[in-house]
Amino acid sequence: MSTDRSAWAGMVPVDDTALYVTDTGGPGRPVVYLNGAYADQSHWKRVIADLGSGFRHIAYDERARGRSKRSADYSFEGSIRGLDAVLRARGVDRPLLVGWSYGGILAWHWADRHPDRVQAAVIVDAFPVGVTGAAGQEQIRKLFRRMRFFFPVAARLGLAARMTAAQHADVNIELNEIAAASVPVLERLTCPVRFVLATGDSLGSKGGEMDQGRATLEPVLARNPNLTVSARVASNHSKILRHDSPAVARTVREVAAEVSL
Repeated sequence: MSTDRSAWAGMVPVDDTALYVTDTGGPGRPVVYLNGAYADQSHWKRVIADLGSGFRHIAYDERARGRSKRSADYSFEGSIRGLDAVLRARGVDRPLLVGWSYGGILAWHWADRHPDRVQAAVIVDAFPVGVTGAAGQEQIRKLFRRMRFFFPVAARLGLAARMTAAQHADVNIELNEIAAASVPVLERLTCPVRFVLATGDSLGSKGGEMDQGRATLEPVLARNPNLTVSARVASNHSKILRHDSPAVARTVREVAAEVSL
């Protein structure tokens, strides 16, 4: 449990950068929110409001997102180190992790590496599938090159990072490779893991690709009883936190009631 429960907002140093962190403090169970690949912590405000003051809410911006500083390292391992740094800085020993998209994959990998340090995980529309190989990588790079003029505006809206198009693509390519190789990780998780899944396609996907990806969870769920789908909602991947925050909050409450502090 945490040793510092005071409300706080500020910068936490890690590697060559610093992450902007907000912590509501209080005696409640610590819930740590992990963002989508290019999103900032503002996307969690509805979930946090729905859960209310009975929890201690800790959210932060990844490198070059939101108010956090830029870095020379935007890798997945850098994100793992960022989560470690936030937990140390806020004195949290056993978080309940809630991750959306990229943040969901980050949550299950951190839980796999630290099985004795995590209470539970709520995964919002992330699944073990990805576009890989040379053709897949070129597809991703083309998409981000087309979107390059959108990034400066999107970054101000919490929808992109302060990165180049090539850096955005590198993050996405690595994420796809990690997601595609995640089935063994999910199969060995020992903490309770609850999924909230969206429907339909999202930006950059088409033809039911996202629903095909969600279907890859089914055999994993059958092999690991610690994993459960708690809700399937009508929103798509991009809009799930905005339109279906009550389902996410309800899942957090349910899994929190199942595990001891």
